[in-house]
Amino acid sequence: MVFCASQAHAVDTAQAAVNRALDLVHSHGASARASVNDRYTSRGVLVDADGTEHVRLERTYNGLPVIGGDLVVHSRNGSYRSTSVSQGAPLNLSIRPVVGSDEAAVIAGAEFGSGFVGMPERTLSVYARGHGAPRLAWRVRMHDAQADMTYIVDARTGALIERWSNLETTAVTGQAKTLYSGTVPLVTNSVIGGYELRDPTRGRMRTIDGSNSRTSGQIYKDSDNVWGNSTTLDLATAAADAEYGASMTWDFYKTTFGRNGIGDDGKGAYNRVHYGTKYNNAFWSDACFCMTYGDGDGVNVGPLVALDITGHEMSHGVTARTAGLIYSGESGGLNEANSDILGSMVEFYANNSHDTPDYMIGESIVPANVPGSPGQHALRYMWKPSLDGRSPDFYVSNIGSLDVHYSSGVANHFYYLLAEGTTPKTFSGVVHSSPTINGASLPGIGRTKAQKIWYRALTVYFTSSTDYAAARVATIQAAKDLYGATSAEANAVAATWTAVNVL
Repeated sequence: MVFCASQAHAVDTAQAAVNRALDLVHSHGASARASVNDRYTSRGVLVDADGTEHVRLERTYNGLPVIGGDLVVHSRNGSYRSTSVSQGAPLNLSIRPVVGSDEAAVIAGAEFGSGFVGMPERTLSVYARGHGAPRLAWRVRMHDAQADMTYIVDARTGALIERWSNLETTAVTGQAKTLYSGTVPLVTNSVIGGYELRDPTRGRMRTIDGSNSRTSGQIYKDSDNVWGNSTTLDLATAAADAEYGASMTWDFYKTTFGRNGIGDDGKGAYNRVHYGTKYNNAFWSDACFCMTYGDGDGVNVGPLVALDITGHEMSHGVTARTAGLIYSGESGGLNEANSDILGSMVEFYANNSHDTPDYMIGESIVPANVPGSPGQHALRYMWKPSLDGRSPDFYVSNIGSLDVHYSSGVANHFYYLLAEGTTPKTFSGVVHSSPTINGASLPGIGRTKAQKIWYRALTVYFTSSTDYAAARVATIQAAKDLYGATSAEANAVAATWTAVNVL
């Protein structure tokens, strides 16, 4: 590969920041929970306008990957500031397994079932998530056409420690509508004989036919550059919605945060639509760097390609390329909340007259809804999560045991209150009236500031195992970075977490 001078300089600058961070890890080993057998590789470098560097590192121990051992080193001019880390203590354990890799795969297979595709992936690792003692473990990955699961099996006892899905989903349970965004412009690619649904201006992102669960279906092509007919009778309609949602999400991240694509590398992810048969879901997969959308059952759920859902799924990709929040426990809830939060902000950014912005997730896909009416149904309600019948409005100690689509509710509630406050407001015809656990009245700081604070916390301070308590610390610090240590914004973040019982 040939670099131009500016590219080479950027690479050199990033490597210099990594080298400084590694030096600081060695000189501040206690803060990093470092051991003599740890080694580190860089996952990314962020540099603030004032020169403050934030270097994200992955940890290995005696050559083994450490699940939950990632960290971010913060410094300026080579002077140490702090470390964001979830691992509780330095590692000191044997790396000789008692349980073999085949036995671990059998243990995982008993949970997954026998229909997996190919050989299970097995990686000997150190499991350092949570507050217990670190353990030697097998990380086993199994998948089929519908599921992609990771299982953590104790390499000494054979106990199943944890499991999570690698398909970060919208988890829809019913209700849909088509023609979500009306007639909108699309950038497409001109080819011999017509056009293809590929956007050369946004990393060549594209939309393919994923019917029959295809992973490499044909890209949609057309002779007149008019895509779909606003009904499900034309299969290109859902494809056009997915491509439009992806373009709005790309533009939102680029305009709002200066992020050049999901991976911040200028490369476009791709969509597959019409996945499966009557599939009532949508998901992001980091393995294919793609979004997958089902058509729904045609009665309660239609194609899952509404604007906030496409923004939600692509935001899972941003999480995977930054904090890497593991899709389990409290970190999994924060992962889901991040996608709801930023997916909603994509909807506000697009400001589409057919799918007006609000803090409901997936309301456009509910066929029984009348747009603009006060009693609309949705997958989730950010201003009062308990409206779905399962999500808590406020933090409780066992929240990590809930499904991540419900434990996400507290962070969704926090974000709504931070942005909009407690005064009732109406969005898309629905009154949003948000409670607080302590009866506090909150003014809100506005969406512009709230999304900047949240995104900075995600990309600079969150790690793979960040829980609610750590999210409070991270967002307060992000607000201080952006608006000052004693700013009204930083105080508002603290007060808002308190209002949802994250203390």
